[in-house]
Amino acid sequence: MSKKKIAKEHMQQLQRLQEKDPEFYEFLKEHDKELLDFNDEDVDDEAETDVDSEDIEEDAETDEYLMKHVPSVAVEAKSSKNVITTAMVDSWCKSIQENTSLGAVRALMKAYRTACHYGDDSGDDNANQLSIMSSSVFNKIMLFVLSEMDGILRGLLKLPPSGGKKETLLDLMSTRLWKNYNHLVKSYLGNSLHVLNQMTDTKMISFTLRRLRYSSIFLAAYPALLRKYVKVVLHFWGSGGGALPVVSLLFLRDLCLQFGSDCIDDCFKGMYKAYVLNCQSFTATKLQHIQFLGNCFTELLRVDPGAAYQHAFIFIRQLAMILRETTTRTKKNSKLSFKELFRKVYGWKFMNCLELWTGAICAYSSEADLKPLAYPLTQIITATARLVPTAQYFPLRLWCIKMLNRIAASTGTFIPVSLLLLEMLEIKELHRPPTGGVGEAVDFRTMLRVKKSALKTRAFQEMCVFSVIEELTEHLAQWSYSAAFFELSFVPTVQLREFCKSTKVERFRREMRQLIRQIEANCEFTNKKRMSVAILPNDPGAASLLEDEKMKGSSPLSQYATVLRERAQQRNDSVTQSSVIVGERTSIFGSKITDDDEQDDSVNEEGVTAFNSGWLPGSDSTISHAEKVKEKKKRKRSQEEAAFDEDVVEELILSSDEDEDSMSDVQELEDTEEKPVISKRQKMNQQPLAGLSNLSKKKRKSKSKKANKKKGKN
Repeated sequence: MSKKKIAKEHMQQLQRLQEKDPEFYEFLKEHDKELLDFNDEDVDDEAETDVDSEDIEEDAETDEYLMKHVPSVAVEAKSSKNVITTAMVDSWCKSIQENTSLGAVRALMKAYRTACHYGDDSGDDNANQLSIMSSSVFNKIMLFVLSEMDGILRGLLKLPPSGGKKETLLDLMSTRLWKNYNHLVKSYLGNSLHVLNQMTDTKMISFTLRRLRYSSIFLAAYPALLRKYVKVVLHFWGSGGGALPVVSLLFLRDLCLQFGSDCIDDCFKGMYKAYVLNCQSFTATKLQHIQFLGNCFTELLRVDPGAAYQHAFIFIRQLAMILRETTTRTKKNSKLSFKELFRKVYGWKFMNCLELWTGAICAYSSEADLKPLAYPLTQIITATARLVPTAQYFPLRLWCIKMLNRIAASTGTFIPVSLLLLEMLEIKELHRPPTGGVGEAVDFRTMLRVKKSALKTRAFQEMCVFSVIEELTEHLAQWSYSAAFFELSFVPTVQLREFCKSTKVERFRREMRQLIRQIEANCEFTNKKRMSVAILPNDPGAASLLEDEKMKGSSPLSQYATVLRERAQQRNDSVTQSSVIVGERTSIFGSKITDDDEQDDSVNEEGVTAFNSGWLPGSDSTISHAEKVKEKKKRKRSQEEAAFDEDVVEELILSSDEDEDSMSDVQELEDTEEKPVISKRQKMNQQPLAGLSNLSKKKRKSKSKKANKKKGKN
């Protein structure tokens, strides 16, 4: 007995109790109100993915149709016990295409249920049930139903050929048409969801989701199925490969546009959680994929900016609380060690969450809903950059500075980024020639921390100085059209000159002098315009003094920043060792469903390609799809770690420079990290060798003793 039937019987018992014994019913109402508030509509029955009892009652009508319209069925049913054949499927499809025969539709939906539940263990009597023998029959049923069933259902319910609104479907639910055909809709959606959970092929899942996307409006009638679809599609979006994440995003976006608050909250939370899970480890191969997932999340926020603000506020507040716990930690008010608290902040999850919300606020900086969050996010990023001001965490600080520059450019707000950059030029290693050799190429995009031995290499020092110059140029170029540029650039210019005097590396002096010349040229550019106009500092017209020049991009610093961007892009391309993946250029979508999204009717070739294998549900093994995905992730992660051993940040442990006594309490952690980590296999391999060496030493000693004895006797 299904959960729905049990729930209905329980409701009937409560009604009979109220009629027979009203006094006891009132007693329960006062002392156990939750028992009486039971509602059978809230039961999330797993049986919704199956055909309802109405379908079972119509099996007799379906069997009569099979006997009348398919002559071979009468013979085959006796010999093969209702085995579905290719001739039967072709006959149903032909009848549906020619005259939309309702009997053929019901017969096909019964076969579709059988195909979706192939391999499932059921304790029912299978004597009167259809069965599938070959994968070719399964592929034919799946391809026809997924391609044509949406149009068939819309024709039976007299709905528009495409699209639709939630209100229209809710009004339809009270009509006779819905009562006659809703079981077909529920069977189609429920069985499709069931087979989605069994599929493992990416192309097959993508094709199925693409076809179900046209029928997503029917989910308004089944809230429980809607929640299940959201959960499954979120899983595919976060863990799928190929085109599957894009198809999943379009499916989720349609659900949010159609149902609004019914699924927007679940989609926002689910996508954010999936994004964080993908950020647990970070390598060069995952860089563009994580950027793609972030762009997908940013695109979904466009659907409802009001709801997006509420979720963004909560998630940004969580980041602020984590940072606050780390900065205000004492031995009394925290049970966690500084090492554990520190890892929460200086980790890939925390930093990628900051990157995610930076991208969202920059994308919607003109929106009144999300723009107020720019200030608290800026405070969090600045505090994160200053948490551990050591040379080993320069990659993380540069990442924070890039985010601050993006926020300043998109919101038009001044952020004092130059102080964070100029502090980086004060380390000793940049003022003397490198003593650690050339060193390996350093990619700051894929690391949060560099090794202590790499601080004195030429590669690290060059990357550090060039990055400071590039980001400082970006910061000053944003205000190169301001009337106050001379005052704004005075302090950075003075410190850059001091660096030129103190450093002993000629190539660093050359780069710094080039930047100083560009700053001085820009000062002349702005002062010349400022001297020609009589304007006060507090005059509102000062902000638009160089507006025409800004539109042309004619300031010296703007042109120099363009040259540095091209140089940085060439350097990053030379460092990157692999190309990836889905999503670099396909991750930006419009705010509305475009006509191109609806022109997917010519997908028969794709469907034939997807459903041309010998796969059947339940035929792989007893291992679930989730377990298979985990195994694939483990294999992929081990391969990535082997290929990019240098890029992976295994464990972030606080480090310090030699001159910082304030961080001496963490020096022991750093020293332990420098020691090589020996795995269990290495220990197993080393133990026999150690034993052999010990035996050889013993043999040598015994031989020397015997030789000494012989000499003594002689």
